[in-house]
Amino acid sequence: MKKETALIIGAGAGPSAALCRLFVDQEGMRVALASRQPSKLDALADETGAATYGCDASEAADVDRLFDAVAQDIDAPDIVVYNPSYRVRGPIADLAPDDVLRGLKITCFGGFLVAQAAARQMLARGSGTMLFTGASASVKGYAQSASFAMGKFGLRGLCQSLARELQPQNIHVAHFVIDGAILPPGGSDDGADARLRPEAIAETYLNVHRQHRSAWTWEVELRPWVEKF
Repeated sequence: MKKETALIIGAGAGPSAALCRLFVDQEGMRVALASRQPSKLDALADETGAATYGCDASEAADVDRLFDAVAQDIDAPDIVVYNPSYRVRGPIADLAPDDVLRGLKITCFGGFLVAQAAARQMLARGSGTMLFTGASASVKGYAQSASFAMGKFGLRGLCQSLARELQPQNIHVAHFVIDGAILPPGGSDDGADARLRPEAIAETYLNVHRQHRSAWTWEVELRPWVEKF
């Protein structure tokens, strides 16, 4: 059986790294990692054998180049994971419009660009999985967090629309509400399990990817057992 190819966009040291290790070590996948600063992924690439690429997901030309390069170097991805986001905090009266626009482009518009590029390849093949990372702000607009709420609400709406359009064409689309703080690399919560463990998040992403198409999920909420709804 042909090895699957995974593309993780907005990769970093937390859940993305855990997902990369899981894909490689447990599933034998070929993994491509994309970031605006790919050099920060060198250690993870050395550890896992993943390929790294530079990409600003908010720029259409960058996204197109990324998908073309991965398809040429490895293969068109079977699974695409979108993780980028950008947060601007502050009172609504004080927010700089340029900062808000940047947040929307990275958090939401980039998701559209990646979904479009992935859909073109997956529709041609007749299968694929797209997984998008949301946050508490995907379903709750917090005070002084207008731009983040706009971006994450928009990403969630995009995923719901994609699921309705693409799942009948054998392309699984899922959105993940990460509702809580994530345990940082090397961090410890003394056994309290009060923060989401990256490895546990990664297991859930993989489980959704492996779901039988007779029982697909389009959205999952993940939160520590002590986190309030």
